[in-house]
Parts: sequence; C-alpha cells; structure tokens
Amino acid sequence: MAARQDLYQHPDYYLMDEMLSDEHKLIREATREWVKRDVSPIIEEYAQRAEFPKQLVKGLAEVGAFGPYIPTEYGGAGLDQISYGLMMMEIERGDSGVRSTCSVQSSLVMYPIYAYGSEEQRRKYLPKLASGEMLGSFGLTEPNFGSNPGGMVTNIKDMGDHYLLNGAKMWISNAPFCDIAVVWAKNEAGRIHGVIVERGMEGFTTPETHNKWSLRASATGELVFDNVKVPKENLLPNKSGLGAPLGCLDSARYGIAWGALGAAMDCYDTALRYSKERVQFDRPIGGFQLQQKKLAEMITEITKAQLLTLRLGQLKNEGRATTGQISMAKRNNVNMALEIAREARQMLGGMGITGDYPIMRHMMNLESVVTYEGTHDIHLLITGMDVTGLSAFK
Repeated sequence: MAARQDLYQHPDYYLMDEMLSDEHKLIREATREWVKRDVSPIIEEYAQRAEFPKQLVKGLAEVGAFGPYIPTEYGGAGLDQISYGLMMMEIERGDSGVRSTCSVQSSLVMYPIYAYGSEEQRRKYLPKLASGEMLGSFGLTEPNFGSNPGGMVTNIKDMGDHYLLNGAKMWISNAPFCDIAVVWAKNEAGRIHGVIVERGMEGFTTPETHNKWSLRASATGELVFDNVKVPKENLLPNKSGLGAPLGCLDSARYGIAWGALGAAMDCYDTALRYSKERVQFDRPIGGFQLQQKKLAEMITEITKAQLLTLRLGQLKNEGRATTGQISMAKRNNVNMALEIAREARQMLGGMGITGDYPIMRHMMNLESVVTYEGTHDIHLLITGMDVTGLSAFK
C-alpha cells in the first residue's frame, strides 16, 4: 500500500489557540510533526495486518508521550495536564491504538506507581517506563467483570514472605509484550490492592486476543495468573480499595476525551478537503447543501468539544476536575467522534471504506473507545448520579 500523504490541518473555528500558551503550542506541533512523519505513512498497513508498530515506542518516548505529567526526577517531562491532553489529541489523530498504548503507559501504569507506590517503586520503574525501555499494562477488567470491577475474583493470598496471585484479566492493551503489569486483586478480607507483576514471574502468561475489527494496530491480550509469587515489595502501599484503580481511570478517561477529539478532527479535515476536490454534477460536492449541512454540524460539534475539553484541562491543572466532569467529557467526545466518522465516511462514498483514507479505521477504532474505560451508558449513569445524588448502580 502506498504511503498516504498527511495533509492534516487542525480546525480551530473559535480561535482556541489564543487560549493556549506558547509551550502548549510547541508541544502540540512537535507531537503533530512526529505523527505526520512516523505514524501516518505506515499506520494503514499495520492496521490492515492487525499488527502493533513496535518501532513507534522509541518515538513516543522521545516526544514525551509516556507520563508527560510525571515529575522530571522520575523521568517524566513534568508538563501540565493540558499538554498531556494535546499530545493525546495529536496521537489519536494518528491512530486510537497508538494513543491507547500511551494512555495505558501514562495513566494506568506510571500514574498509580507515582501516586500509590513507594519511593523505591517510583525510582525502579518510572524512568524505564518514561524512556520506553519498559512497557506496562493495567489489569482491572475480567472475563465476567467489566462495568462492575468491584466484583473481581482475581485474588492475592499472604504467604508470609510473598503474595500468591491467582485469576485472569481480559481486554488488556499492551498485554502481549508488556514488561510489567499493574494488577488489581482482592486480599483475603476482600480489599482491593494493586500489585506490580513482572514478565518472567512463574505462572504469569499473556495470551494475545485475535480477530479484532477494531484497534487493529494495537496489541490486546489477557493477563493470566496461576499461583504467581509476587514479592511483598511489589504491593502498591499508599492506596487500596476500589477508589485506587478508579483514580487511574479518571486520568485515562481525561486523556481519551482529548484523544477522541483528535480522531474527530482528522475525519472532519479529511471530509472537508475531499468535498472541495470531488466533483459531481459539474461542481465540487462541497457546494451542495446537504454536504454543507454535514460539515457545518461537524465543525459545530468539534468546537463544542474543544471548549469542553480545554476547560476540563484547566480544572485538572487546578486539581478541581471531578470524576463526573471527566465522565461527561469522555462520553460526549467519543460519541461525537463516532458520529462525525460516520458522516465523513458517507461524504467520501465508496472511497471512505478504503485504507486510502483514515476514516473507516477511525470509525472502527472508536467502537472500542466508546466501550473501554467506562462504557457510553455507564458514563451517563455517573453523570446521572452526580446531578441527582442517587445511584442507579445498586
């Protein structure tokens, strides 16, 4: 397949760039240039082959996409939350699967080690995770427990000098090649704890999930634990209970809100350019009312999502972003991106289903993004509980 030329220009209808700092814009441009150079030319081929382009890991580390908000003393870039969001937006504009690798590494592996781990754990793992020397995965979802993670059956038993870990996790990004996994398990009292499981521990296997129509350029698998001996020092000491993994999910969902926006912007930009070039009935299709309606609605929804997401980033920087606010942005932006992908695909007609354009790949990827890190419906109920004070979960 011929390499696709990346002509992307990001839409900014409400002049949002004026609200970003010069540093924000520099970080965004550096990430965008890397995506244009290293991701766009190869990603269609890897998606068609259902293979993760492992050579991108080094580049992701070099642009600072692994734990960008982790302090520099632990190997992170020490950036703010808006910088993290802008990076995820640009990377998902390239591909949702590549952004998933960053989200897992940053928000689900590095964040819990930084926030809940011991100083020894931080110094041992974070610099290697930031440099891409080590890749991580996050084990929460189980075959029988997705939206209800508190029902997990994966468990640890205190054996005196170590813990014995048993159970299985499913739908895990990066699992097939992860070097470590942050795994959530119940102790004998039913309390949820995080443990760091390392590749090579006896009884720890990571079978790959095949036959995916979505996130095809991302590696997905299981984490299986059969009497795995986990050293006592691998327990995350500073937080336990369901709130610990849910805190990681807040960080990941925040990144997804930005990421999905990037996918939507790429679909819109592709459809807009196509509408000016594709001639039917002796004129560009962009001159017809129905096509203008689609484009006008797309840019309206993108602009609303840009404002929502930037404000969320400001709140996150101030430590004031709530779980409910993050849920609203994740749900809104992914749903918006899916609808834009579908409309953009129609505008391209038959060409829209081919790998000559990114739209069908984005659409298929977003079908996973709308489900993972809290489903579309669960986020609706999180907002519902937030505004009423009444839980629909119990």
